[in-house]
Amino acid sequence: MAEVKSGDTVAIHYTGTLLDGTTFDSSEGRDPLEFVVGSGQIIPGLDVALPGMAVGEQKVVKIACTEAYGPLNPEMRQAVPREGIPADIPLEVGTQLQMQTPDGQAMPVTVVEVDEATVTLDANHPLAGKDLQFDIELVKIG
Repeated sequence: MAEVKSGDTVAIHYTGTLLDGTTFDSSEGRDPLEFVVGSGQIIPGLDVALPGMAVGEQKVVKIACTEAYGPLNPEMRQAVPREGIPADIPLEVGTQLQMQTPDGQAMPVTVVEVDEATVTLDANHPLAGKDLQFDIELVKIG
């Protein structure tokens, strides 16, 4: 029976959860996720779990934040003056906004704190700093 090796194109069904059991993503009801193993298209901790698997095999993989979306980077949080944000922009904690970097790139940010004078925005990936678990099933090789 064929086993996955680096460089293979594979398709997996998956459910990603936080360690408290909260689901953050799943392929349920969708086509399986297709990618090339070892190409950097998915998070490193999941990529290294696939070699050696056979079609139909299921596996539960726990991934430390350092092998997923990285640790929280405090430098990715910034307090900006409230008056610098247009009045029509919602500023509730948890609101996702898009900022523009000096070179014109769009960067998603989340409102994490609001007070009278400032709004604190966080550009870390929403799953940064979190250990993850994936329930995966290998659906196809090639």
